[in-house]
Amino acid sequence: MSATSTPMADAGATLAPEGRPHLRKNRHAASPAAFRFPAYSYAEQEETEHRQAELFYLQKQIQSQTPMVIVLEDGEQIEGCIEWYDRHTLKVRGRSRVLIFKSAIKYMYKQGENGGA
Repeated sequence: MSATSTPMADAGATLAPEGRPHLRKNRHAASPAAFRFPAYSYAEQEETEHRQAELFYLQKQIQSQTPMVIVLEDGEQIEGCIEWYDRHTLKVRGRSRVLIFKSAIKYMYKQGENGGA
């Protein structure tokens, strides 16, 4: 082996990290920032508006003790007044007290109104 040729493993090792082109840092690159898709913020805003409308409606029905008909996904109808609610459930007082998951509700309407949907 001649004195002018060096093994390939040593060639990269002799250069400082700044001297290696594949390890150079971009001086103009911005620091990584959090990224949110624009559609995500719109969906979040719409969900918040929908949630506020739902809370207003339920609170109004509770305060006025409005008799309601709640139609479940399987077609069962539950009649009564809404006593309270939380994020996932409604408590309805009718012939008996029933706890209903909101995900099981197809639609609801005030008793005495035509509730065809």
